[in-house]
Amino acid sequence: MAERLKIKLSIADRVYPMTAMPEEEEGLRIAAKKINQLIKQFEQNYAVRDKQDVLAMCALQFASQTEQKSINKEKDIITSTNRLENLIDQVDVVLSKRS
Repeated sequence: MAERLKIKLSIADRVYPMTAMPEEEEGLRIAAKKINQLIKQFEQNYAVRDKQDVLAMCALQFASQTEQKSINKEKDIITSTNRLENLIDQVDVVLSKRS
């Protein structure tokens, strides 16, 4: 079993020490980088008073993206299910004509 790594991530000018599995490290570092980029973007585009407000905006942005992906995935599943049901109905019609 792989040993956990001790890493430090910098988010909003604060350092957060963490432990992570080696296979999680890259994802955590990429996530921290994306958060910092989004913070910079919000600070440039909006009159933000403090880091807490910016971090709340980041959390909302990432959470809404996750929720939208979930909604889209569910819609895709429903669409695919409907298509499969239609194909099954068509196959049933063809098979019933052969009998």
